[in-house]
Amino acid sequence: MKRRDVVKGGLAALAVGATGLGRLTPAQAQTKMVLKASDVHPLGYPTVESVVRMGKKLDAATSGRLTIQMYPSMQLGGEKEAIEQAQVGALQIARISVGAVGPVVDDVNVFNMPFVFRDSKHMEAVLDGEIGTELLNKITANEKTGLVALGWMNAGSRNIYNSKRPIKTLADLKGLKIRMIGNPLFIDTMNALGGNGVAMGFDQVFSAMQTGVVDGAENNLPSFVAQNHFQVAKYFSMTEHLIIPELLVFSKASWAKLTPDDQALLKKFGREAQLEQRVLWYEAEKTALDKMKEVGTDIVTSIDKQPFRDAVKPVWDKYGAKYAEMTKRIAAVS
Repeated sequence: MKRRDVVKGGLAALAVGATGLGRLTPAQAQTKMVLKASDVHPLGYPTVESVVRMGKKLDAATSGRLTIQMYPSMQLGGEKEAIEQAQVGALQIARISVGAVGPVVDDVNVFNMPFVFRDSKHMEAVLDGEIGTELLNKITANEKTGLVALGWMNAGSRNIYNSKRPIKTLADLKGLKIRMIGNPLFIDTMNALGGNGVAMGFDQVFSAMQTGVVDGAENNLPSFVAQNHFQVAKYFSMTEHLIIPELLVFSKASWAKLTPDDQALLKKFGREAQLEQRVLWYEAEKTALDKMKEVGTDIVTSIDKQPFRDAVKPVWDKYGAKYAEMTKRIAAVS
């Protein structure tokens, strides 16, 4: 039996035994419940902290009847495991990437396209408006996801960093091996920009850069600092080639056991978590930037991004046709 199956089975039993959530009917929902939450990031990270705060609100609003127990730092596995556990009700709340639900709800993949957002503020306007709500509802309505989408999380912009040289132009990227999330769209994006995209797990990036397996990677500011990548990558260029939001989701199997009032509370606090996490995110970006300056990271901000946008046209030609209408709607948001 695979380790993941063992973990899934064990956690399912743990969740039912510890909380009784797997056995509850709406009429029994006055029983105290401990809702398990998972994130790959450590305590204090914006996505984790926003859910911790959500738990405090839930505890206060229900006089301790509903509480959230956070399992950070991949204690219950990665995002794939979190989704699997949520689908069987072993886990109630998870912060996951858009890419994780894209294979089931293809509409959300438009957010994975390079330069689909002008900047982070544009992304926020899209998420807070009609499009954001529409896509949350599609994720919830799709029976295959097994998830209720409560809100969006800000993950900032993804930028290229490496150990060889500052990236100011497309020519500077030529020949560099850059780690990317293992999605063909992302690999094609890096290749279109002139680098060599290498699919690799996030937990392998530090050692891969340290040993020269890859020359660099791409991510947001807080992750660059939190994972100590500044120790093996001196140059950080603000390319903002990808701005990918994340999701806060709830187990649909567990959701069905809650009363409408409790569901309404979770939706309300999920929406508030979306907005509060954003504030925490910008604070984390500033803290990360200060740390990068302190350790001597060479931060490149003066980049003409138009050549980068032009370079990814083949990616849009290959993947973007089915998102043409949604792309127009996104571009029209001010």
